[in-house]
Amino acid sequence: MSFPSPADARPATWRRRVISVGLAVLAAALLVSGAAARDTSTSTASSSPGSQASAEPSTQRHVTRPRATQPETQPQPAPATVAPTRLRIPAIGVATDLVRLGLHDDNTVEVPEDPDEAGWFDLGPPPGRPGSAVILGHVDSTVGPAVFYRLGRLETGDEVTVRLADGTTVVFAVTRVATYANDAFPAQRVYAGSPGKPVLNLVTCGGRYDPEAGGYQSNVVVYTRHLRTHPVAS
Repeated sequence: MSFPSPADARPATWRRRVISVGLAVLAAALLVSGAAARDTSTSTASSSPGSQASAEPSTQRHVTRPRATQPETQPQPAPATVAPTRLRIPAIGVATDLVRLGLHDDNTVEVPEDPDEAGWFDLGPPPGRPGSAVILGHVDSTVGPAVFYRLGRLETGDEVTVRLADGTTVVFAVTRVATYANDAFPAQRVYAGSPGKPVLNLVTCGGRYDPEAGGYQSNVVVYTRHLRTHPVAS
């Protein structure tokens, strides 16, 4: 399955630079169609967590967003009672509240306005429910590292904990860390690759930074598997 080329860079309206191209290619269309076929496209994935973004924060104030195909039927956000509200990744020192992310009017996926917070794409399943839950975050900003600055350093077996609004806690374990070029971002795999089992995928930008080309030229994806769920204490 092929994906469209990234759109041209456009000026950012936020006070800090937002996440790079490739985070949400065709996400909405894939979720609506319920595509369950495995992604057979060739990627430039690397299993090494060392493919982290440059240590020097960027001063580029542009955002490049890929355009997604408008779905025929708009998916609906999940109820507030099951929304994830808190994310913890002890191995890299992440402890952050989660905002809810939907779609812009042009059908591109929203990203967190605050680089110090991550966000959950609420047109997909919440963590712990069957399907691919997706949490996105910034890697850096004009003032320094952001919430997912060290995401690419995660290793197999590292735990990721998500707390839901109803008090449930869901724990995942990292299975793989991959870096994809923007034009090879596997949207189907990230957003709709596990329709029958609960997984959580974490996404940020990374790879080489090229201001002339609109920002970071790759994306880091951390794949995880469900370990256990702790229900609300009675």
